[in-house]
This record gives sequence, C-alpha cells and structure tokens, in this order.
Amino acid sequence: MKLLVIGSGGREHALAWKLAQSPRVSRVFVAPGNAGTAREDGLANVAHAAIPELVEFARKEAVAFTVVGPEAPLAEGVVDAFQAAGLRIFGPTRAAAQLECSKEFAKRFETRHGIPTAAYAAFSEAAPAHDYLDQHGAPVVIKADGLAAGKGVVVALDASQAHAAVDMMLTERKMGAAGSRVVIEQYLDGEEASFIVLSDGRHALALATSQDHKRLLDGDRGPNTGGMGAYSPAPVVTPGIHAKIMREVIQPALAGMDKDGTPYVGFLYAGLMITRDGQLKVLEFNCRMGDPETQPTLLRLKSDFVTLIEHALAGSLDQVEAEWDTRVALGVVLAAHGYPDAPRKGDVIRGLPEPEEDSHVFHAGTALNGKDIITNGGRVLTVTALGLNVRAAQRRAYEIAERIRFEGMQFRRDIGHRATAGGRR
Repeated sequence: MKLLVIGSGGREHALAWKLAQSPRVSRVFVAPGNAGTAREDGLANVAHAAIPELVEFARKEAVAFTVVGPEAPLAEGVVDAFQAAGLRIFGPTRAAAQLECSKEFAKRFETRHGIPTAAYAAFSEAAPAHDYLDQHGAPVVIKADGLAAGKGVVVALDASQAHAAVDMMLTERKMGAAGSRVVIEQYLDGEEASFIVLSDGRHALALATSQDHKRLLDGDRGPNTGGMGAYSPAPVVTPGIHAKIMREVIQPALAGMDKDGTPYVGFLYAGLMITRDGQLKVLEFNCRMGDPETQPTLLRLKSDFVTLIEHALAGSLDQVEAEWDTRVALGVVLAAHGYPDAPRKGDVIRGLPEPEEDSHVFHAGTALNGKDIITNGGRVLTVTALGLNVRAAQRRAYEIAERIRFEGMQFRRDIGHRATAGGRR
C-alpha cells in the first residue's frame, strides 16, 4: 500500500520512517517533506501544499490513508476535505481541532467537562488584562489564544514580565492574529510530561510517555522554543500516574468531545504538570504528536505503526496493544544560528551519519542544494538514540551530535537532566 504524511518537520520524518517499516507499505509520500525524507529509503517527497492538491494526489495515487503531522492543516480543515472526498485520513476534524487551535476553547472545554486545569481569564484588550494582572500578581503564564508554532507562551515570573507579555501580544501585535486574544493562567509548579494517545473517537491507546525541554539554554534558561530535545519514557509518569491521567484527563476529554458533537479521531497530546504529591493538571491539549517527542517515542515503538492507525480509523483501538523497546530513547535538537528569533538558512550541514540500529538523525529544517544538505529552518535536526538507561542514551546521542557540523549550530547539552536528577537513571 501507499501512504501519505502531511508536513515537513522532524515529527513528520519520524512518522513516515516508522510507517515505511511496515512490510505492507511500498511507499510513503511526504508533503512537502525535507532533505531527510527525500533521501530516506521508502519515502518520497511531494511538492503539493494546498489542500485540494493533496486530495487530488491521494486519490490519483490510491493512497490507503493519510496521516497529518502539524496543526496548521488541521486548523484549515484538511481532514474534512479528505473525508468529503471519501479518502481515509488520520486526524481530527476542523471543529475537533479547536482543542489546540484556541487556548480559550480548550480552557472552557476542560472546565465544562471537569478536566483538571489551571485557573484562567481571557482578554482581547490590553487594559483589562493589565487590570487583571494588577489584581492577581505574578508568577503567571501568558498564552496567545491561537496557533503560534510552540512560541506563544510566556512564563512571567514577575509583574513586569507579565505586563510586557500582554503588551507584546495585544498592543504591539507581535504574535499577529494568534495573539489577538490572550489567556492568562495560574502558574503551576511541578514536573511536566507529554502524554500522547491514539484515539478512534471512543477508545484511546496510550503511546510511550515522554518529556521535552522547551527552553533554549541548559538549565531550562532562555526563551521558549518549539522544543530543544526530548526523551522517552518519562520517569515522572509512574504506573499510578499513568492510570490517573487516563481516568481524569484522556477519557473525560474523549467523552466530552463526543458529547459536544465533535468525536475526536487522531493523535491527542496532553501536556501535563505533575506535582510532587501526584496531582496533575492539563497545561495544554495538542491535536497531533509532539515535536521533538515523536522522534524518541517512535524510535522505541516495536509494533507495526500501520496496524495501530488502521485500528484507530476502524474504531477498534480496544482490540490492539502497542509493544515498546525497553530501552530509553533520547533526542537532541540541533538548531540554526539565530533560533528561535531569527534562524539563518543556507548553512551547509556536514558529518551526517548513516542510520544504525540504535540511532537515527531525523531532519526538520533542511533542504537539498545540489549535492549539499543545507539548513532551512530553526530546528534543523533531531539526533535520536537508544540506551539501556537515560545516561547511556545521552552519551550515544551526544556522541553523534558532536560529529555533525554547520555554521552557527546550537544545542543544549543537558537533555534528560530531570530524569537523571536525584538518582534517577
């Protein structure tokens, strides 16, 4: 069979790579893909970008099903368009994708269906937002209501930072339409984890847990980014916490979407804050797999990914389980000069290794320029490796990362530090 993956990042490279491993798959098309998907065995890039072109391509090539990687096509209604054309596609409809596309929609949904989350208020004008901050103080979290490519969140530790964030979004309009409305949230303290499931509308199949690192610099300092690295599994998600997440977050979310008339089919990502006493609250819902969490997570997946998605599309996820490599997987993002504010493009990448059984370098912001692979975005590569424990996976990933070179390359050197703190391995 032939499959289609929509997107161009590291997440999409990993999705296509894993789907292509199924013995039933002859080719995985990636639209538009990157230099990595162009060179990966079993994959082929497709230049089409507009939804009608993608629909026509899938019909012409007799694509068995399509998997949507990023959030933007979901917000544009790609799933609705494919379904209207009678084509199978894995992802939520435009209405269901509001769970990610609007922070305020998500907060109202969580409150309505009893899903634990932080207290909040929403504003479209700066003056009342400033008044709210004067009344409630800091620390607080300021979020752009719309899609902002993972960069629409400001954790304001003091009042001046909070007021500046409100002005940046609502007065200066630096986040564009995404920041035309903001959500101000209660600050939560604890450890974050990424909990991602496959949903068929009624049933959920949990994928391996993971944890990412949002800040640019070591020690979780610097500006927020789309993610500088991740590892799987996340030790903070114990078996008891896992059951609690399914019971208090995932199952109520799926039941709530169904009750609201928008059954949810696709990847559902719950970004969670877990306190030391085991309480949890939802920081955000995403309507797709995370990036860079996908890369280490899928490196550990031993099951046929095609089979899992087929069950999700058929509404029979309760009849299948996923098998995981017991080793830890860890991914280190190599970012371009100037990332996240003004990433530079066009730098030649050297030293890329061949894939091995315990490692794979997934491409994101890359392009082909003749025989050269060049940088073409902020997050360029995710060097991902397996190890018997976190430290072993760290050593392997950083050993590979040190051999890759491009001008201005930057990366964190402490990915996985939370898992190794306090004796964790």
